[in-house]
Amino acid sequence: MLQEKLIIHLKNLYTKSGIKLLELVFNNIDGVTVNYILLGEVSLFYDKTKLTSQYIYKKIEDLEFVIVKDENLILVEKIKIACIELIYMANNVDSLIKKSNYISEKLGLPYNKISKIFSDFQPYTLENYIILLKIECVKHMIRRNEYNLSEISYMMNYSSVHYLSNQFKKITGYTVSDFKNNKDLKIKPLEDI
Repeated sequence: MLQEKLIIHLKNLYTKSGIKLLELVFNNIDGVTVNYILLGEVSLFYDKTKLTSQYIYKKIEDLEFVIVKDENLILVEKIKIACIELIYMANNVDSLIKKSNYISEKLGLPYNKISKIFSDFQPYTLENYIILLKIECVKHMIRRNEYNLSEISYMMNYSSVHYLSNQFKKITGYTVSDFKNNKDLKIKPLEDI
């Protein structure tokens, strides 16, 4: 058995369900051993006598993940993942950690460089991306109906309910009440932000 290590960076691998899907697929392929699968990255070993790297890439593409090879685009994906972790997985702990400090520490680069690279390869600024993430997270919180708008505003580090409501309307085109009362209004998947 001749083992080859493969580290693959993926665009839009932002969810635990995406990770589970990849684990399920690769754990059921003879000749593949998963080393780890994290948000945005897959590391595995494959038996070169049974498989090719092209076969593995094809399996990933069949699942509609996009393989990223360009170093700048890999960094953009890492920036997005750091933002998603901050907003979704750490309840936007802005009151404890500044966004810029968290992202800078996570990536080991100065924030101004991170922000410039992000803007160079995306149709919006990093700050705008963070706002879009926050609004989608607010939508999730509203739909779960666990918190009132004042609590959501505080948790998402808005200075007031009024500021949150205004930004929500500006970004979505409808009010918080419209969203709460109309189940046909959708929450965007992370990969569509």
